[in-house]
Parts: sequence; C-alpha cells; structure tokens
Amino acid sequence: MLLENKRETLSISQIRPAFKGRVIAPGDAEYDRARTVFAGGIDRRPAVIIRVADAADVARVVSLARETGLELAVRSGGHSGAGHSVSDGGIVLDLSDMRAMQIDPGQRTAWVETGLTAGAVTTALGAHGLAIGFGDTGSVGVGGITLGGGIGYLVRKYGLTIDSLLAAEVVTADGQLLRVDARTHPDLFWAIRGGGGNFGVATRFQFRLHEVDKAVGGMLLLPATPDSIAAFIAAAEAAPEELSTIANVMPAPPMPFVPAEFHGQLVILAILAYAGEAEAGQRVIAPFRAIATPIADMVKPMRYAEVYPPDDENYHPTAASRTLFIDHIDRSVAATILDHLRASTASMAVAQLRVLGGAMARIPADATAFAHRTRRIMVNLAGLYQQPDEKVMHEAWVTGFAAALRQGEAAAYVNFLGDEGEARIREAYPTATWERLAAIKRRYDPTNLFRLNQNIPPAKE
Repeated sequence: MLLENKRETLSISQIRPAFKGRVIAPGDAEYDRARTVFAGGIDRRPAVIIRVADAADVARVVSLARETGLELAVRSGGHSGAGHSVSDGGIVLDLSDMRAMQIDPGQRTAWVETGLTAGAVTTALGAHGLAIGFGDTGSVGVGGITLGGGIGYLVRKYGLTIDSLLAAEVVTADGQLLRVDARTHPDLFWAIRGGGGNFGVATRFQFRLHEVDKAVGGMLLLPATPDSIAAFIAAAEAAPEELSTIANVMPAPPMPFVPAEFHGQLVILAILAYAGEAEAGQRVIAPFRAIATPIADMVKPMRYAEVYPPDDENYHPTAASRTLFIDHIDRSVAATILDHLRASTASMAVAQLRVLGGAMARIPADATAFAHRTRRIMVNLAGLYQQPDEKVMHEAWVTGFAAALRQGEAAAYVNFLGDEGEARIREAYPTATWERLAAIKRRYDPTNLFRLNQNIPPAKE
C-alpha cells in the first residue's frame, strides 16, 4: 500500500518499522474504529493512522508529514466538533496510547501525557484527594481541552485548565521536542494556553494540582420558564466559587427518572458541582432547589472523581452548533431562548448556559492566549439531526439563535467551534491576541504544517 503525493511515495511496509507505536492502514481490522471520532456525520479515510508510543514517535510522524506534504491530523480524544481529529487522505497522529502519568502528591504536581482522557486523570488524582479542572465530559482528551483553554467544573474556583499548567513538552514543526514554561520559550508557552493545536504537538503537560476530594453534585431538573431561567442564572452568579453550574435548557428527555407527563416539555437540565464538604454544598445548592419544585433531583454528596457521568462509546451526535459569550440573562433574554427552542425542528435542541467568573476572571486577559476572561456567561447552542439534507435548515436556525442572543463584542470559545470559517475563528481571539498568535505561528510553524485545526495562519513577513 502506498501513500502518494507530488513529492514522495512511501509504502506502509516501509513506514511500520520506523515506529514503536502501531501503524494502522486501510484494510487493517482496527482501521474503521481508529478513524471514528466523537462527532457524527464525519466519514474521513486517512491514508494512515499512527498510534504513537512516545515523543520520539511523535517527532517522526511530524517529519513524515513535513517530508511528504500529506495533511496531518492530531488526535488526543477525538472530540473536535469540526472533525479535525481525522484527515481525509492524510496522516493521523493518534496520541491515545500515550497515557503515562507521574503524580507528586507532596509537591501537588503531575506530569500527564496527552493521550489520557479527563476522566482517567481525574480518577487517578482522586485517589490522592487532588484534582485539575478539566471540562464536563470524561472521554475528552487532555491534549485538546488544555490547548484550547479548558472550561469545566472547577472554572470558578481554580480557573481554566491552562491556569493550572506549569509546563509542557511540545514537538514543533521542525521535529524538535521543546520543554516550554514561563522561562523557557515563554512565547510558545503563552500561545499554547488557548491557541489550540496551531504550534505543535503537545506530548505531555505538567499541572499544578488542587485539593479537591469531597463534592456535592449531580443533575437537577427544573421546569423552564423565563422566570426560572433568570433565577437560575442569578443564583449561579451569587453562589460561592466552589460551585460551577451547567444549565441545559432543552426538551425533557424520555429517561426513566423523568415523569412521563414532562417528556418533551422544556426544562432546565442542570448539572451542579460543588467542590467541598457535603453540608456546605447542600446549603449552597438549596437556592436552586427553591426556584421551582424539582422534576428530578439527583444531586448528592460524592467524591470529586465521580463528577463525570459514564460515557457511551456509541454516541456520535450530528449537530448544528454555535458557541458565544454574553454578559447577562434576565427574563427577556430567557424568553428569547425559549422562543427559539420552541421554533426548532431538530430532534433535540439545546441552549447550554454556563456562568463563569471567579478565578478565571482574576487572571489578566493578556496572560494567556485565551483572552475572554471578563465575559460572564458562555452559551452553547445545538440542534441535533439525523439526515445530511437537514443541515442547512438547522444551521440557519442556530445562526439566527446566536444572533438574537449576541451581547457586546462577538466572542467564541475555540474548543467548541465547529467548521464555521475564518471569521468565527477570529472571534475566539481579540485582535491583539490574534496578531501575537500569528507572529508566534510564523516563528514555530512558518509553513502552517499544523493547519487541520481552528487555524491561525502564520503572519506574513
């Protein structure tokens, strides 16, 4: 089997001996599983998937892509909404076998390889009563969520994932393995904290760890009305920083814990996570239970490592989606949300509302490439659908929905962007941040080898 392009032809049989890790090609038994990503509707067939064993393997894959000119995709957990974790006809650098972790409980630090998932790291750290703030899904890869910023259950108490990042090891476009931190390659260290995978392949991260053992968390289901939504947001903003919330405004799913009379009714399916002792957590969550009579209440004391629900490996949703930041949700904004959800013809329509602030907002906006630190609420909109010919209709719906909610300067979270075009990527970064990132891109990746991402082209000379 051959990989062909204008510059060079390589056979799979020649490639296999060059790597310690697994080389997976079309026709291999595991090929179809290896090319499947989280998002549905993506059916790309890479020429080769190289499941690397170590940083030296990573450097060899980067060199192979550079020498052949083949498109390079980098996969950590495969959760890119735009499908950037897999290439059509190119090379996939799959990090999922790189799962080493070195935990130093005394110093409260850990080195974590980027093939690990958020759930696996959280479980391992939980044995020591420690944690890092990742996102809300356990199967997300540590590499992707960290490079984009990392908004999760500890965002108000300990900031973004990148706010706990002490150092990283990165293979750059020339095949070098660099250790980067605040003193060594500080420009690259700044860029990878929010700039995504534009600057190299992160092979492992060193994190500062936080004491988080006990928690109170789970799902709280409330009726969705303009008043209840506004009250929920107000309560989330007033809560101590130990509490982070996710409010999914959506039709109630036909799940066993939802009474039949509520199926399909608009509800607030809220996920609450209080990082602290049970008694204090129950007091903090009481105002949310008082908003309305709960339809279901599954909030309970737990270990923080239990915060992630089980993942369904067969769940691959296809959705039209938008992410944005806004600064307030009052009764009027809440009514707009409900009106748009009622107008959707999607199989499931959702408006996800996350109150931010706290530790995330106390770090200066120019300290990292993630710069939207003063925005108070992140909104993620999605319309799920089954048939490809429905895409245009649902994209129009979600575009109109986002426009109706926009407040102030347009802003987006890069980790939740889909395949939405350059203008939307620019919204992830203020102008000064974008220009600085483009200059750093020129320094470390002048030919834009790392382009299958929410791409920041290198600045022109």
